[in-house]
Amino acid sequence: MALKKSRPYTPNRRYTTLSTFSEVTKDRPEKALLAPKRKTAGRNNAGRMTVRHQGGGHKQQYRIVDFKRDKDGIPARVAAIEYDPNRSARLALLFYVDGEKRYILCPQRVQVGHILQSGEGSEVREGNAMPLRSMPLGSVVHNVELKPGRGGQMCRSAGASAQLMSKDGAYANLRLPSGEVRRVLLTCKATFGAVGNEDHENQSFGKAGRNRWKNKRPSVRGVVMNPRDHPHGGGEGKAPVGRPGPLTPWGKPTLGYKTRRNKSTEKFIVKHRR
Repeated sequence: MALKKSRPYTPNRRYTTLSTFSEVTKDRPEKALLAPKRKTAGRNNAGRMTVRHQGGGHKQQYRIVDFKRDKDGIPARVAAIEYDPNRSARLALLFYVDGEKRYILCPQRVQVGHILQSGEGSEVREGNAMPLRSMPLGSVVHNVELKPGRGGQMCRSAGASAQLMSKDGAYANLRLPSGEVRRVLLTCKATFGAVGNEDHENQSFGKAGRNRWKNKRPSVRGVVMNPRDHPHGGGEGKAPVGRPGPLTPWGKPTLGYKTRRNKSTEKFIVKHRR
Protein backbone atom coordinates (compact mmCIF):
# COMPACT_ATOMS: atom_id res chain seq x y z
CA MET A 1 0.00 0.00 0.00
CA ALA A 2 1.15 3.54 -0.78
CA LEU A 3 0.04 6.89 0.59
CA LYS A 4 -0.58 10.07 -1.34
CA LYS A 5 -0.29 13.61 0.01
CA SER A 6 -2.44 16.30 -1.57
CA ARG A 7 -1.35 19.79 -2.54
CA PRO A 8 -2.65 22.26 0.09
CA TYR A 9 -5.14 24.11 -2.15
CA THR A 10 -7.61 24.16 0.78
CA PRO A 11 -6.84 24.22 4.53
CA ASN A 12 -8.01 20.64 5.11
CA ARG A 13 -5.90 19.37 2.21
CA ARG A 14 -2.73 20.63 3.88
CA TYR A 15 -2.59 17.69 6.32
CA THR A 16 -4.49 15.05 4.35
CA THR A 17 -2.63 11.80 3.69
CA LEU A 18 -4.71 9.00 2.19
CA SER A 19 -4.29 5.62 0.55
CA THR A 20 -3.74 5.46 -3.19
CA PHE A 21 -5.77 2.20 -3.36
CA SER A 22 -3.20 1.05 -5.92
CA GLU A 23 -3.46 -2.57 -4.73
CA VAL A 24 -7.26 -2.67 -5.21
CA THR A 25 -8.11 -4.32 -8.53
CA LYS A 26 -11.92 -4.40 -8.44
CA ASP A 27 -14.40 -1.60 -7.69
CA ARG A 28 -17.53 -3.71 -7.18
CA PRO A 29 -17.93 -6.42 -4.51
CA GLU A 30 -19.05 -9.98 -5.24
CA LYS A 31 -22.85 -9.92 -4.87
CA ALA A 32 -23.13 -13.46 -3.54
CA LEU A 33 -20.79 -12.60 -0.65
CA LEU A 34 -22.70 -9.54 0.61
CA ALA A 35 -25.04 -9.23 3.57
CA PRO A 36 -27.14 -6.27 4.74
CA LYS A 37 -25.73 -4.11 7.51
CA ARG A 38 -28.19 -2.10 9.57
CA LYS A 39 -27.16 1.08 11.34
CA THR A 40 -27.60 1.25 15.11
CA ALA A 41 -26.16 4.71 15.87
CA GLY A 42 -24.95 3.27 19.16
CA ARG A 43 -28.45 2.33 20.37
CA ASN A 44 -29.61 -1.04 21.72
CA ASN A 45 -32.94 -2.79 21.02
CA ALA A 46 -34.68 -0.49 23.52
CA GLY A 47 -33.43 2.63 21.74
CA ARG A 48 -31.09 3.61 24.56
CA MET A 49 -27.60 4.85 23.72
CA THR A 50 -25.08 2.21 24.80
CA VAL A 51 -22.09 3.32 22.69
CA ARG A 52 -21.24 7.00 22.45
CA HIS A 53 -19.94 8.94 19.45
CA GLN A 54 -21.67 6.81 16.79
CA GLY A 55 -24.15 7.94 14.18
CA GLY A 56 -24.55 8.96 10.55
CA GLY A 57 -21.99 7.63 8.13
CA HIS A 58 -22.13 6.29 4.61
CA LYS A 59 -24.28 3.30 3.73
CA GLN A 60 -22.31 0.04 3.87
CA GLN A 61 -22.81 -3.61 3.06
CA TYR A 62 -21.15 -6.37 5.04
CA ARG A 63 -18.69 -8.67 3.24
CA ILE A 64 -18.87 -12.32 4.35
CA VAL A 65 -15.24 -13.18 5.12
CA ASP A 66 -13.93 -16.74 5.50
CA PHE A 67 -12.07 -16.64 8.82
CA LYS A 68 -12.21 -20.45 9.22
CA ARG A 69 -10.26 -21.40 6.05
CA ASP A 70 -11.84 -24.87 6.24
CA LYS A 71 -11.66 -25.86 2.53
CA ASP A 72 -8.61 -28.05 3.10
CA GLY A 73 -6.65 -29.41 0.17
CA ILE A 74 -8.56 -27.42 -2.49
CA PRO A 75 -6.41 -24.81 -4.28
CA ALA A 76 -7.83 -21.37 -5.02
CA ARG A 77 -6.74 -18.55 -7.31
CA VAL A 78 -6.66 -14.94 -6.11
CA ALA A 79 -9.09 -13.33 -8.56
CA ALA A 80 -9.15 -9.80 -7.13
CA ILE A 81 -8.13 -7.61 -4.22
CA GLU A 82 -10.94 -5.43 -2.91
CA TYR A 83 -11.63 -2.59 -0.48
CA ASP A 84 -13.77 -3.41 2.55
CA PRO A 85 -15.48 -0.47 4.32
CA ASN A 86 -16.00 -2.57 7.47
CA ARG A 87 -12.33 -3.16 8.35
CA SER A 88 -8.87 -1.69 7.93
CA ALA A 89 -7.53 -4.65 5.93
CA ARG A 90 -8.11 -5.35 2.25
CA LEU A 91 -9.91 -8.50 1.07
CA ALA A 92 -8.71 -11.11 -1.43
CA LEU A 93 -11.40 -12.79 -3.54
CA LEU A 94 -10.60 -16.48 -4.01
CA PHE A 95 -11.93 -18.64 -6.86
CA TYR A 96 -11.67 -22.30 -5.80
CA VAL A 97 -11.23 -24.99 -8.45
CA ASP A 98 -14.60 -26.49 -7.43
CA GLY A 99 -16.34 -23.21 -8.35
CA GLU A 100 -16.87 -21.70 -4.91
CA LYS A 101 -15.92 -18.09 -4.20
CA ARG A 102 -14.78 -16.77 -0.82
CA TYR A 103 -13.28 -13.64 0.69
CA ILE A 104 -10.21 -13.82 2.95
CA LEU A 105 -8.09 -11.14 4.61
CA CYS A 106 -5.47 -10.12 2.06
CA PRO A 107 -1.93 -10.74 3.41
CA GLN A 108 1.10 -8.69 2.44
CA ARG A 109 2.72 -9.58 -0.91
CA VAL A 110 -0.30 -11.60 -2.10
CA GLN A 111 -1.30 -10.55 -5.62
CA VAL A 112 -3.86 -11.44 -8.25
CA GLY A 113 -3.07 -14.80 -9.84
CA HIS A 114 -1.42 -16.37 -6.79
CA ILE A 115 -2.57 -19.88 -5.85
CA LEU A 116 -3.49 -20.33 -2.18
CA GLN A 117 -4.46 -23.39 -0.19
CA SER A 118 -5.31 -24.41 3.37
CA GLY A 119 -4.84 -27.55 5.42
CA GLU A 120 -2.03 -29.95 6.28
CA GLY A 121 0.68 -30.23 3.66
CA SER A 122 0.16 -26.77 2.21
CA GLU A 123 3.19 -24.84 1.01
CA VAL A 124 4.81 -22.42 3.48
CA ARG A 125 3.92 -19.10 1.82
CA GLU A 126 1.88 -15.98 2.51
CA GLY A 127 -1.87 -16.61 2.40
CA ASN A 128 -1.78 -20.36 3.04
CA ALA A 129 -3.46 -21.60 6.24
CA MET A 130 -2.68 -24.65 8.35
CA PRO A 131 -2.68 -25.76 12.01
CA LEU A 132 0.05 -24.30 14.19
CA ARG A 133 1.54 -27.77 14.76
CA SER A 134 2.55 -27.92 11.08
CA MET A 135 4.17 -24.49 10.97
CA PRO A 136 7.93 -24.01 11.39
CA LEU A 137 9.18 -22.07 14.41
CA GLY A 138 9.61 -18.36 13.80
CA SER A 139 6.71 -18.20 11.34
CA VAL A 140 4.87 -14.88 11.07
CA VAL A 141 1.11 -15.53 11.10
CA HIS A 142 -2.24 -13.76 11.29
CA ASN A 143 -5.94 -14.67 11.61
CA VAL A 144 -5.16 -16.99 14.52
CA GLU A 145 -7.86 -19.20 16.05
CA LEU A 146 -8.38 -19.45 19.81
CA LYS A 147 -10.55 -22.56 19.57
CA PRO A 148 -10.17 -25.14 16.76
CA GLY A 149 -12.83 -24.65 14.10
CA ARG A 150 -14.18 -21.38 15.45
CA GLY A 151 -12.31 -19.20 12.97
CA GLY A 152 -9.54 -16.66 13.36
CA GLN A 153 -9.99 -14.12 16.16
CA MET A 154 -6.51 -12.62 16.68
CA CYS A 155 -4.34 -10.47 14.41
CA ARG A 156 -6.96 -9.47 11.86
CA SER A 157 -6.44 -5.70 11.46
CA ALA A 158 -4.22 -4.02 8.86
CA GLY A 159 -0.52 -4.75 9.34
CA ALA A 160 -1.09 -7.10 12.30
CA SER A 161 0.86 -10.33 12.80
CA ALA A 162 2.01 -12.75 15.50
CA GLN A 163 5.18 -14.83 15.67
CA LEU A 164 5.35 -18.53 16.53
CA MET A 165 7.96 -18.63 19.29
CA SER A 166 7.91 -22.24 20.49
CA LYS A 167 5.87 -25.42 20.84
CA ASP A 168 5.33 -26.89 24.29
CA GLY A 169 3.23 -30.04 24.63
CA ALA A 170 -0.24 -29.39 23.20
CA TYR A 171 0.32 -25.62 22.99
CA ALA A 172 2.20 -23.10 20.87
CA ASN A 173 3.60 -19.87 22.29
CA LEU A 174 2.70 -16.86 20.14
CA ARG A 175 4.08 -13.35 20.54
CA LEU A 176 1.23 -10.95 19.75
CA PRO A 177 1.50 -7.37 18.39
CA SER A 178 1.04 -5.97 21.92
CA GLY A 179 4.13 -7.87 23.14
CA GLU A 180 2.03 -10.39 25.05
CA VAL A 181 3.12 -14.03 24.76
CA ARG A 182 0.12 -16.33 24.74
CA ARG A 183 -0.40 -20.10 24.62
CA VAL A 184 -2.65 -21.35 21.81
CA LEU A 185 -3.58 -24.95 21.05
CA LEU A 186 -1.47 -26.50 18.28
CA THR A 187 -4.65 -27.72 16.58
CA CYS A 188 -5.76 -24.11 15.99
CA LYS A 189 -5.32 -22.74 12.47
CA ALA A 190 -3.47 -19.62 11.41
CA THR A 191 -2.52 -18.01 8.10
CA PHE A 192 1.06 -17.33 7.02
CA GLY A 193 2.21 -13.74 6.70
CA ALA A 194 1.08 -10.39 8.08
CA VAL A 195 -2.18 -8.66 7.15
CA GLY A 196 -1.76 -6.22 4.26
CA ASN A 197 -2.52 -2.48 4.06
CA GLU A 198 0.15 -1.84 6.71
CA ASP A 199 0.19 1.94 6.04
CA HIS A 200 -3.38 2.28 7.28
CA GLU A 201 -2.21 3.71 10.62
CA ASN A 202 -0.21 6.44 8.86
CA GLN A 203 -3.24 8.02 7.20
CA SER A 204 -4.30 11.54 8.22
CA PHE A 205 -7.89 12.33 7.23
CA GLY A 206 -7.38 16.09 7.26
CA LYS A 207 -10.88 17.17 8.31
CA ALA A 208 -13.60 16.26 10.78
CA GLY A 209 -16.13 15.56 8.03
CA ARG A 210 -14.25 12.48 6.90
CA ASN A 211 -14.83 10.94 10.33
CA ARG A 212 -18.54 11.70 10.03
CA TRP A 213 -18.56 9.66 6.81
CA LYS A 214 -17.10 6.81 8.87
CA ASN A 215 -19.99 6.81 11.39
CA LYS A 216 -17.99 8.73 14.04
CA ARG A 217 -19.63 11.65 15.86
CA PRO A 218 -17.68 14.34 17.73
CA SER A 219 -16.25 13.69 21.19
CA VAL A 220 -16.30 16.52 23.75
CA ARG A 221 -13.54 16.65 26.40
CA GLY A 222 -14.64 16.28 29.99
CA VAL A 223 -12.50 19.20 31.22
CA VAL A 224 -14.61 21.70 29.23
CA MET A 225 -17.90 20.43 30.74
CA ASN A 226 -19.69 21.47 33.91
CA PRO A 227 -19.26 19.41 37.11
CA ARG A 228 -22.75 17.97 36.76
CA ASP A 229 -21.90 16.59 33.30
CA HIS A 230 -18.48 15.06 33.91
CA PRO A 231 -16.10 14.37 36.86
CA HIS A 232 -13.41 16.44 35.12
CA GLY A 233 -15.68 19.49 34.76
CA GLY A 234 -15.65 22.78 36.63
CA GLY A 235 -12.84 24.89 38.04
CA GLU A 236 -11.71 28.42 37.25
CA GLY A 237 -9.85 28.90 34.00
CA LYS A 238 -8.13 25.99 32.35
CA ALA A 239 -8.18 23.74 35.41
CA PRO A 240 -6.55 20.31 35.53
CA VAL A 241 -8.58 17.19 36.27
CA GLY A 242 -8.09 17.69 40.01
CA ARG A 243 -8.36 13.99 40.87
CA PRO A 244 -5.84 11.20 41.49
CA GLY A 245 -6.48 9.87 37.96
CA PRO A 246 -8.72 10.42 34.94
CA LEU A 247 -12.30 9.13 35.06
CA THR A 248 -15.07 8.21 32.65
CA PRO A 249 -18.29 10.29 32.61
CA TRP A 250 -19.68 7.77 35.12
CA GLY A 251 -16.78 8.11 37.56
CA LYS A 252 -14.95 4.87 36.73
CA PRO A 253 -11.13 5.01 36.44
CA THR A 254 -9.72 5.06 32.91
CA LEU A 255 -6.41 5.42 31.01
CA GLY A 256 -4.19 2.83 32.66
CA TYR A 257 -6.83 1.29 34.91
CA LYS A 258 -6.77 -2.51 34.58
CA THR A 259 -10.06 -3.79 33.19
CA ARG A 260 -9.11 -7.41 32.48
CA ARG A 261 -11.21 -9.75 34.65
CA ASN A 262 -11.31 -12.92 32.55
CA LYS A 263 -9.48 -15.20 34.98
CA SER A 264 -10.44 -18.32 33.01
CA THR A 265 -7.91 -17.41 30.26
CA GLU A 266 -5.20 -16.06 32.58
CA LYS A 267 -3.44 -19.43 32.49
CA PHE A 268 -2.83 -19.04 28.74
CA ILE A 269 -0.84 -15.81 29.09
CA VAL A 270 2.88 -16.55 29.49
CA LYS A 271 4.00 -12.90 29.46
CA HIS A 272 1.70 -9.91 29.89
CA ARG A 273 1.93 -6.98 27.52
CA ARG A 274 2.82 -4.52 30.28
